[in-house]
Amino acid sequence: MTIQELHKATLTPEIQASITPLMAKELLKYGNGLFLEEKKTGRELISQVTSTATGQYPHSVVLSCIDSRIPTEIVFDQGVGDIFNARVAGNIVNDDILGSIEYGCKVAGSKLVVVMGHTSCGAVKGACDHVELGNITTLLSKIMPAVKAVETPDGEERNSENLAFVNDVSKKNVELTMAKLRKDSPVLAEMEENGEIDIVGAMYDVKTGKVTFYD
Repeated sequence: MTIQELHKATLTPEIQASITPLMAKELLKYGNGLFLEEKKTGRELISQVTSTATGQYPHSVVLSCIDSRIPTEIVFDQGVGDIFNARVAGNIVNDDILGSIEYGCKVAGSKLVVVMGHTSCGAVKGACDHVELGNITTLLSKIMPAVKAVETPDGEERNSENLAFVNDVSKKNVELTMAKLRKDSPVLAEMEENGEIDIVGAMYDVKTGKVTFYD
């Protein structure tokens, strides 16, 4: 099946088995292209609900931010049963999310893990500004390694007023989250080493709707 045909299909065990990690990424790229052109695939979603009632065979797991401007299935033009979608402020990883991603790949057969950050991220801005508030403090502490890792010229602001800094931190946060997935999950690391899955990073631009992938 072509990427175009796969994009329209309701995923079955046979179709999922035929999808490689590279094909899964191409499916997401293709879907985002349709989203940008406002040519979203016309799916019979209730029919997909019925078809997937007895099982699910998603091709990818996407870890993204809870930001309301980034509805994952919509920006990738995906149907019912196509992707696992883990969302948390700042697209950080903890034990529960890690276990969820392991389930998506090792148990349910997904071929790709995408860690997707975005521009103008509120959680990243909070970390840059060293916000402390209830449980938000603990969450933002997981983004602080990215804040510290991004270098800036002497005298340049290192807070949310510097959007270029914020976006650099967002990208670094994706990179560090990918590294944490590999470090803290022997399951995912082994699957990636064996070529069963790929773990990739991406950034969503809130101004344009475009997703840019990077490894």
